[in-house]
Order: sequence, then structure tokens, then C-alpha cells
Amino acid sequence: MKTYQVVGIGNAMVDVLASASEEFLTEHGIGKGVMQLIDKGRAVDLYAHVGPSREISGGSAANTISGIAQLGGRTAYVGKVKDDQLGAIFAHDLRAQGATYETPMAGTSEQETGRCIVCVTSDGERSMSTYLGVSEFLGPDDIDEGMMAAAEWIYLEGYRFDGPASHEAFAKAIRACKSAGGKVSITLSDPFCVERHRDAFRRLLSEEADLLFANRAELLSMYQTDDFQAALTAAAADVAIVACTEGENGAHVLSDGQHWHIPAVPTQIADATGAGDLFAAGFLWGVTQGHDLEACGRMGCVAASEVISHIGARPEADLKALFAHHGLV
Repeated sequence: MKTYQVVGIGNAMVDVLASASEEFLTEHGIGKGVMQLIDKGRAVDLYAHVGPSREISGGSAANTISGIAQLGGRTAYVGKVKDDQLGAIFAHDLRAQGATYETPMAGTSEQETGRCIVCVTSDGERSMSTYLGVSEFLGPDDIDEGMMAAAEWIYLEGYRFDGPASHEAFAKAIRACKSAGGKVSITLSDPFCVERHRDAFRRLLSEEADLLFANRAELLSMYQTDDFQAALTAAAADVAIVACTEGENGAHVLSDGQHWHIPAVPTQIADATGAGDLFAAGFLWGVTQGHDLEACGRMGCVAASEVISHIGARPEADLKALFAHHGLV
């Protein structure tokens, strides 16, 4: 038995969640429903203008790892924070869930711990302005090859492709994991992220990945088509397992010539932040427990429905109890 079932690598962030009007988004040049990278100055300015907010440890892959840990999975996370107040909050929150977090903190960097200012409009849509801070500078030296080799799966966050040394860091992690018989999963993270790094994503999908997570918009961007079925088919030709979410239409799981459509769990949306992250958590937990792929897809949808029912990107209810309620465990 390997030490870890899933090790995640991503941008270590603290989410600043605030309600916002459509007018606020327009006034401040915030693109609705997407993630935009910002610098430290704009992060300070936006934080000064948003209304009352909550600060919650986040980061896409970290949310996924947190969810798996809450389910009792053996997990670890790699992501860079500074030795500052937000960095301490991030590390404490992740470890409190039961995940291993040992990435050395940056002590002297001019940058601070990364944060994502999440403006949530009345329809539950989240618009993210992300200051990467020190998380942008995660590099090969931060990758512990022994930890990667000790993982059944590694989970790579697409957002991390924006860092100057991140491609090299991912390559090191993949080599260590696969040489020890582990498998690689990746999430595309955001359609604009795909636009910026499509060639690198395509190489990884066709040559290294065993499991792809995406949503409809990301997959259409990846394969440069408006035909969703064509995009699903293309992805299934590249990767052994494809798990693609489609909002209120649920999710699609493709593998070995089969295609399962998983209905969404009806939910009153309070905040869509983390839906894809928790879908991945439920799905990966199911995979590591030996469940069939259709059941894994259903677990993903249940976990996603829980996280969108409240503010914040980490689960508040007992996910395993929810799975039992839906007849999945």
C-alpha cells in the first residue's frame, strides 16, 4: 500500500469571498465567471473596494485534496505560501483536514501569500481576480520525488501552468510518480488558462495523463471546437479516463469506449466556487476506493452539489454521509 492515495500540486491560495453586483464587476473591469491574474497593487485596490468578505483557505487543487482528506483519504499537497499571516492560515486549515503539507514556506520573498478575490453575484456565479504571490514561483526544488513516488495518483492543477518554472516542476513530479507505478490526473482549470498553454496541455494529455478533469468550456477551448460531443470524443482518444462537468446538466465520464452521463444533484446555488474542485475530490476518492467509474461520477456530482450550496470552496457537510444517502457507499 502506498503512503498517499492522492498528492495534489497547485497554487496555494487564500480565498477572499465577497458578494458583488453586476455593476461592481463592470466598474472594476472584472470578467464574469472567469479567473483573471492580477498583480499585488490591483489585489490591494480590489480588496479595499469589495464589501464585507470572508477569508477561507482555497486554491483549486488544495480544495480537492481537502475534500479527499475529509473523506478519509491519504493525501498530501504541494503549493507555496509565504511565512506570513495568510500563509499560516493556509497551512493550518489544510493540515486540520488531515492532509500532509510540507512545502517549505518562502521567508524573504517580496511577494506575499497568494489570494483570490472571489466576487459572487446573485446568480451564484463566481468571478475571480487572482494574485498568485509566492505560489507562482513553485519550482522543481519544491517537488519531493519520494512523495511523488509514494502516491497512487498525483493531481495537477492547470492554473499552475502560469508559473515560470511550473512546467519543469510538473515534469519532475510526473517522472517520479510514473516510475514508481503511479498515475497522473490533471484538471484544465479555466478556458483562458487553456488558451495560454494549449500546446503544453496537449502534450501532457496525449503522453502522460491517465485521467482528465474539465468542464464544458475548458474542453471546447482545449480542442478548439464548438461541438461538445466532438470535444469529448477527442479527449477520450487522448486520455484513458475523461470526467467532464456540464453545470446543471451534470457530468460526462468516458473510458474504454463507454460514455456515462451523470445527472446533477438538484441544488440551490449559493456560490459556485469550488464545484469542479469537489467534483474531482469525490471522483478521485471513488477511484482510490475501487468504485466503478459511473459511481465515481455520481460521487463527484454529490460532492459538487454540497459545496455550491454554501459560501466557500470547502465542504461543510459530511461527504461520506451524503454518499451513503445517495446509495453510493
